[in-house]
Amino acid sequence: MSTWFTQWKDGAEAALQADVSLDVPWALVERFSKLVRESGTEQELVAARAIMDQLRAFGVPHTHHEPEVLISLPRGATLEVTAPQAKTLRAKTPAMSASTGGKPIDGDLVYLSTGQAGSIISIFEKVDAVTADVAGKVVLTEGYPSPGKVKSLQDAGAAGAVFISPGERIHEGICTTIWGSPDLDSLPRKPRIPVIAISKPDGAWLRDLAQTGPVRIRYSTNLEERWRKIPVLEAVIRGTEEPEKFVLMHGHLDSWHEGIGDNATGDATLLECARVLWKHRDKLRRSVRIAWWSGHSHGRYAGSVWYADAHAIDIDENCVAHINCDSPGCRDASAFDDVFWMAEAESLAKALIKDVTGQDAEGGRPLRAGDKSFSNIGVPTFFMLSSNIPKQEIRARGLYAVGGCGMNIEWHTEADTIEIADRGNLLRDIKLYAVAAFRTANAPLYALDLAMTAADIGATLEKYQQAAGGQFDLSRPRAEARGLEDDLRRFYQAAKSLDGKTVGDPAVHRFNEVQHAVSRLLVGVNYARMGRFWHDPAVDVPPLPDLEPCLKLGALSADSDAARVTRTHLVRGRNRLTAALREARRVIAREART
Repeated sequence: MSTWFTQWKDGAEAALQADVSLDVPWALVERFSKLVRESGTEQELVAARAIMDQLRAFGVPHTHHEPEVLISLPRGATLEVTAPQAKTLRAKTPAMSASTGGKPIDGDLVYLSTGQAGSIISIFEKVDAVTADVAGKVVLTEGYPSPGKVKSLQDAGAAGAVFISPGERIHEGICTTIWGSPDLDSLPRKPRIPVIAISKPDGAWLRDLAQTGPVRIRYSTNLEERWRKIPVLEAVIRGTEEPEKFVLMHGHLDSWHEGIGDNATGDATLLECARVLWKHRDKLRRSVRIAWWSGHSHGRYAGSVWYADAHAIDIDENCVAHINCDSPGCRDASAFDDVFWMAEAESLAKALIKDVTGQDAEGGRPLRAGDKSFSNIGVPTFFMLSSNIPKQEIRARGLYAVGGCGMNIEWHTEADTIEIADRGNLLRDIKLYAVAAFRTANAPLYALDLAMTAADIGATLEKYQQAAGGQFDLSRPRAEARGLEDDLRRFYQAAKSLDGKTVGDPAVHRFNEVQHAVSRLLVGVNYARMGRFWHDPAVDVPPLPDLEPCLKLGALSADSDAARVTRTHLVRGRNRLTAALREARRVIAREART
């Protein structure tokens, strides 16, 4: 279902698209193909200066911030099997793993099956607690060294972890659950064990060996971890009618190796968007801020987290939506069948993709990943990754799940070189992002269908109620969600009288204030467990996370300690959600009375 105002288009979009060129962005991709842009390093600063030089040439106002954040740069790892036979295996260590300082450690290896990720979603999913006895052992298991898996193994007492990559290449990554630089609350979650990744062929050999009897290994990790100044670039194209309100479009500057598909193509996309939006700034009604973050790969989104912290009140009061730009314009990425959007932005995102590319899009709930650092504040979002290799082609080629590069498996490896970029796909995706920012900033009525969010919350509650059975009652928030959806539908129907009005119209302003207030309430309870202006851990956040334990409650004995503790938790979560839904309804009711 799409609401009428989410289909709004700006008559200037055709001219905007026509002005998009590959001249500057492709030159930037070529320049970046000769740089390794590790967070806080000289080559990354060279890359930042290349972007600033272009912004200066365009005349685009911009700021170079230099926050100091915690950065972890892997500098090597070793893994040697010493018994029952000797063999040296190629190894890497992820960022934020515990460093042995290069000093070898001997340990006993045990194998524990956890499986490879079957999709991009499963890469970032929460992981159940490890119940096997792995205390004091180094655990060999499958998959990327994801934060959830590393935390689960560490909590079980493992002395270290060795992860078997899904392919012949070893993918780089980061293994901490801390989102951004640590604070007093998150610091205890910092990984305390060494973590190593090996290739699939070496992993298969080692797994077979471990399944036949005791295995002794010697391993080391070496990471350069310290607080560093990193570049955060911010270009601002001010709107002509409501300049204090803004759309934030962003992507990460740092990379693993050359990082062309992840994320030089995104950096180039943002640069060209800055150029064309600046050229058409006389037609821009609200502002667009374009940001390039460092600290994504080596600081768990430290740059975007710093920005969210440093500009929190401004973001809370004025940010209409944020749009992430990661891995556009990659080789063979011809489909939009796995796009992320919050429910309220689904109609807008689908319309944008259809209008610019001619394609129908499929997608769903955003992951807790990719610089989505604004959910606790309550900012709606759409996109993270954009185009990708079609799913049927992925299956036909036997490709495994990765987290970027248009689903090319060179992601986060030395092979993410200029061959991963595709000129035609990049041109198409730049146009999409440019129009996305332009339309979102210019739509007189914020193009967010919050009735779809209320319906999504209602569907989640129905699912949770069914799972909980008679052990817990969700009737009150279910009723409030249905009521909120009805309230919003009536609110939107009444707003048809605003069709054709301008951004500066007082009635349009009141409509948008309602959209703003309700979105802050609903995004917060649907995408975060921690309070506003804090940051949830870097593991996937389920829908209505406070009430997600309902899914396991029905399987527990009603009089067990586990069930009683779960119900206590759920009472508090129910209260939080019900209060948010009721407040959202009050916001709408107050507007209806004016």
